[in-house]
Amino acid sequence: SNPLHRQVHQDMEQPLCHYFIASSHNTYLSGDQLLSQSRADMYARVLQAGCRCVEVDCWDGPDGEPVVHHGYTLTSKILFRDVAETINKYAFIKNEFPVILSIENHCSIQQQKKIAQYLKEIFGDKLDLSSVSTGDPRQLPSPQDLKGKILVKV
Repeated sequence: SNPLHRQVHQDMEQPLCHYFIASSHNTYLSGDQLLSQSRADMYARVLQAGCRCVEVDCWDGPDGEPVVHHGYTLTSKILFRDVAETINKYAFIKNEFPVILSIENHCSIQQQKKIAQYLKEIFGDKLDLSSVSTGDPRQLPSPQDLKGKILVKV
């Protein structure tokens, strides 16, 4: 058997929309969608397993602190700040390609501003703040261009 056949070459220079992206739904849940615990460490687990798009369902929490949980259910609530810190810690340990935060936003303007503040403070220059025109998908940056970057999709 030829050892060259075991090597995998992936061209990561194409626009982002040319790729299937390993994504996680209700990432924060440790079990079912109605009663289970929401846990920040679930983000560490999926990011280290190769997931590159994680879901963050954001709701207004007490004391002006946004929380993450599955709305209108009995799932527990965790602080958005703790989720962002966990993602920051684990995003690029096993994989340097970009991480997409798929934010489902149910927050008031006041708590949305808090989320934006945490994104900037916690991710710093990893946060990709460039805007993308959706007109021509061929203009999207490639995974190679976005190595080490956190993208926000709302």
